Amino acid sequence: MITIQEYTFKRGLSKDIERVKSAFVECFDGVEPEEIDGRYRAGFKALESISFWIEGKKLCIETKSRPNPMDDEVLETNRRFRRFLEEATGYTSKERVKRYKKSVSK
Repeated sequence: MITIQEYTFKRGLSKDIERVKSAFVECFDGVEPEEIDGRYRAGFKALESISFWIEGKKLCIETKSRPNPMDDEVLETNRRFRRFLEEATGYTSKERVKRYKKSVSK
């Protein structure tokens, strides 16, 4: 299954793709994403691929899950992904949910 999400950056946080890439490498145990046309792409355990790029003022992330991953792979991948999002956007999971609910209710 392929999913694309957009995330806003916390005010005052740099919208620099190199900073986001560094956060990715740190959160995903040194996995170096390859750059193709301004988008970075890599794979990690339960994710067949994860691509990220900045469009306007938003961080865009496309994920494709592996078929039938092990439970421990899913848990570890989700934990690292949430940490990456927090490092990249400046928002915790709770804050991202709150912002999402607010944007949907408008």
